Amino acid sequence: MKFLITLLCVFALVSCNQKNASPFQKNKVVIAHRGASGYLPEHTLEAKAMAYAMHPDYIEQDIVLSKDNVPIVYHDIYLDKTTDVAKKFSDRKRKDGRYYVIDFTYEELLSLKVMERFDLKTGEQVYPNRFPKNKSSFNLHSLQDEIELIQGLNHSTGNDIGIYPEIKNPKFHIENDKDISKIILNILTKYKYENKKDNCILQCFDPNELERIRTELNSNLRLVQLIEMPKNFQELTHISGYADGLGPWYKNLISENETEKVVFNSLIKDAHKLGMFVHPYTFRVDDFSGFSSFKHMVKAILFEANADGGFTDFPDIMRNISTDQSSFE
Repeated sequence: MKFLITLLCVFALVSCNQKNASPFQKNKVVIAHRGASGYLPEHTLEAKAMAYAMHPDYIEQDIVLSKDNVPIVYHDIYLDKTTDVAKKFSDRKRKDGRYYVIDFTYEELLSLKVMERFDLKTGEQVYPNRFPKNKSSFNLHSLQDEIELIQGLNHSTGNDIGIYPEIKNPKFHIENDKDISKIILNILTKYKYENKKDNCILQCFDPNELERIRTELNSNLRLVQLIEMPKNFQELTHISGYADGLGPWYKNLISENETEKVVFNSLIKDAHKLGMFVHPYTFRVDDFSGFSSFKHMVKAILFEANADGGFTDFPDIMRNISTDQSSFE
């Protein structure tokens, strides 16, 4: 908690007059991917407070359910890649050797220590130059906790930063008798996120579930279909019938006929023709494969390919680049 308070003090210093940002800053949407996850362990309240200080347009929340149906802000259905669950609850793994969020109560989850993502086989950090593993103290939290943090900061600062929740693995939750989409929609409604005018974008990889959210569950929120593989125009046309936007892996924007110069395919143009915005993932300073630099990656995807924004672990750096109208490096 002391660390969170320190970060909020930093916020006061770095976000002066951010609410008076120039119109150009709003042309490209910056989404803090798992918070300021390039600097602090992902999906911790500290990472979200730091992200807020960097003034993105949205802060992302991946969501899974606890055993007692509390929505937990966490990227995976498994706990073992970013927590000390194997140490604290060694007897709670399933037959596959993994520890599942859904097998633990909210109170049990709060007792876990969160750290930088690491490789299960080697124990080494996935991104070695990020926040050191096992340093300081970080914990899990609920969706409600995070919404109240962001809404509270919006109230106290006069800014209006949105939320960008993702429903994780709905099929798995349904197989375990949990309707995660209904639970999340009820919470979003409680906090006044109900319509397309509200500062919330709901996303999911499962196309059947996202379409169900629009049709069966009658959500009027802006919906984004996340995709891992390229889509043809016919597939995009169907997606546009229930979704407002598309969230592709950035490498799926690059043509197979790639040369020394990055050549983009028609995915963004096709989505725009169908009235959908496009927010690719993920822009990382320490992983810009296919580009000469992180700056080149941001400039090329946002301005040459004309994506509407994107998910980034480094919202401060992406914001600075996206508002710089100079040429590529």
